[in-house]
Amino acid sequence: MVGTMCLEETARDLGADRVGVADLRAAQGLEPRPEGLLGPYLRAVVCALRLPDASVETCLEGPTPEYAHCYRVANQELDRIGFAVARTLEREGYRALPLPASQLLDRERLVGHVSYKALARLAGLGWQGKSLLLVTPEFGPRVRLGVVLTDAPLPAGRPAPNLCGSCTACADACPVGAIRGVGTESHYRSREEALEFSRCAEACFGFAGRPHIEKPICGVCVRACPWGAR
Repeated sequence: MVGTMCLEETARDLGADRVGVADLRAAQGLEPRPEGLLGPYLRAVVCALRLPDASVETCLEGPTPEYAHCYRVANQELDRIGFAVARTLEREGYRALPLPASQLLDRERLVGHVSYKALARLAGLGWQGKSLLLVTPEFGPRVRLGVVLTDAPLPAGRPAPNLCGSCTACADACPVGAIRGVGTESHYRSREEALEFSRCAEACFGFAGRPHIEKPICGVCVRACPWGAR
């Protein structure tokens, strides 16, 4: 039987910085797309890949071509890692579905197959900060995430507590004032509780139209977070 350590070793050898396992029975209210996506699976293997600090530091007022490049490369690396992890699980006789690291299924709501950030929290990799981004103790929000769904009965991690406290660095830095600065002890009940999502989405799609950016990204709140900052 494949174990968590074996999967972690495989993912780390391929470049992942953190690996965790989420119990999908605890993933209530995540609204996967398609609706029955999570049904056949017990666990989600979540891999985190750290973004280079120098690229994040360029995001003073919005995304830069340098940050967008690293963002794209990180997604490609996570897809490669997820594919290898899925193959490892399949060789052990389990079902495994690697999900795309970055694929919008609903452009209006800026959502993909399922909230990777919520799954990463359940896996114990970090907590969702006031920006709703995953904040890891080691790298802050300077990470990209990849997910592999599986029916392998892997030992699951425990949800991480929220350690943002009274900090409002991300809210203060947001160029459109979308982050409400509301704290939580565990997780937010909805995106709107944490931020004015329409403002965030409008800004990100506006940035996507800049030369060499292409994707609806920002990076300002990633840079502003003191967790992971150098």
